[in-house]
Amino acid sequence: MDREHIEKVVREVLESGVGQERQEPGASPAGSSASGERLVAMGSDHGGFALKEVLKRYLSEELGVRVKDVGTNDDSACDYPDYAHKVARAVASGECERGIVIDGAGIGSSMAANRVPGVLAACCHDVKTVINSREHNNANVLTMCSGVVGRGLARQMVRVWLSTEFGGGRHERRVRKILDLEKLWTEKS
Repeated sequence: MDREHIEKVVREVLESGVGQERQEPGASPAGSSASGERLVAMGSDHGGFALKEVLKRYLSEELGVRVKDVGTNDDSACDYPDYAHKVARAVASGECERGIVIDGAGIGSSMAANRVPGVLAACCHDVKTVINSREHNNANVLTMCSGVVGRGLARQMVRVWLSTEFGGGRHERRVRKILDLEKLWTEKS
């Protein structure tokens, strides 16, 4: 993925409406309301709480995206796996179209969310990794590190992530292999 491709995707995102999903007349896809509004699950631990609140407002007020906030509700110490699991469960069940989890590093939340069958969580730290997570990996949960990603970059990452479509093609085969590994291990249990 070269710089020109990234710039093209960012331009397309800025020109598009993020909150409105394309759909067939009368259809109401998983994670969307009958009006076509997207529903995104959001969660964080204490380290990601402040950034979660900023992004929650950005999603609803500027992008027109509905947010299901699964917590935490303040900056008191708590455990990120609890909130990563809540977000992942909302996405895997179809209640929410996608999910976002923010903690201090993003890595642990990604690991926890990926334990939920059907979830493809990606820990991203810039626009390039966000684009790759969607185009190549069809990620349905984004995890971010509040300790590295500032507010401006986080807003840009979320906007690009919500607007980037899965590329399909050769990537479809690779994502299917990931999901098949999940089935293999859950069947052995």
